[in-house]
Amino acid sequence: MTSSALELQKAVFAVLASDPALTGLLGDNAIHDHAPAHIAFPYVTFGRTSGFDWSTGTEAGNEHLFTLHIWSKAKGKTQALEIVDAVHRVLHDAELTMTGHRLVNLREEYQEVRYDEDQAVHHGIVRYRAVTEEVA
Repeated sequence: MTSSALELQKAVFAVLASDPALTGLLGDNAIHDHAPAHIAFPYVTFGRTSGFDWSTGTEAGNEHLFTLHIWSKAKGKTQALEIVDAVHRVLHDAELTMTGHRLVNLREEYQEVRYDEDQAVHHGIVRYRAVTEEVA
């Protein structure tokens, strides 16, 4: 069986990449696990992922904390905030399809947008908590 963390990331990627409002803000091919060199701004990358086993005697399951990063070179925070909001609308309480696992819930836990002077970018950070169960 495939990893629940990997299946969750695949499902999150698929739903983000297929949302017209989000892709309208980002453009095509702007969601990455690791951003390629010389990528055009704005874009979204997957960040830290943590997993915790919450299996019981009869059910196998996991809790996941994962982070998405939003990167914008626009003047001011508006573009980064709009992308953060679009990501929230797509993911918060979403129903995702996963192979070998079922999503129990998906909730946004935290968001922040700040200016990174070293890189001259606005950097949005959005953290989610997901609970998954294995399916037979």
